[in-house]
Amino acid sequence: MTRQAALMISAIFLASCGKNEPAAQPVQNDIVVRSSAQQQLFDLNDLDRAIALKRAIADQGLRCGQMVSTGYVTRFKDMDMWTATCSDKRQWALFIAANDSVQVRLCDDNEKIGLPACKVQPGTEGGTGLDQLNLANAN
Repeated sequence: MTRQAALMISAIFLASCGKNEPAAQPVQNDIVVRSSAQQQLFDLNDLDRAIALKRAIADQGLRCGQMVSTGYVTRFKDMDMWTATCSDKRQWALFIAANDSVQVRLCDDNEKIGLPACKVQPGTEGGTGLDQLNLANAN
């Protein structure tokens, strides 16, 4: 019986070791892995980017009658977050993963559930590209 009690006490002491030490913080990984399709969104002109984002919205069974503007928002959990505003005043958040899967949700819902707000990063905003296309065709 004493042997079992000694083993039990030893197990309790071992289990309590390190309880007062703060947990180690996870290592932040500064390496960004982007697929070629993710990188292409940055390289596309406004018209082609609007088409790609509109297609991603439609592939989810959602509607966007006419694209008004697009823009890059941020990096969120290894996904690129883009936004697209449609003519019906709906603004969509598009989360694009390195495996090219896409999640789409309304921007109005993002902050309610802890996702980043749909604020476009300066220099990444774009329209539909139709303005430039119409100017080129008029000349």
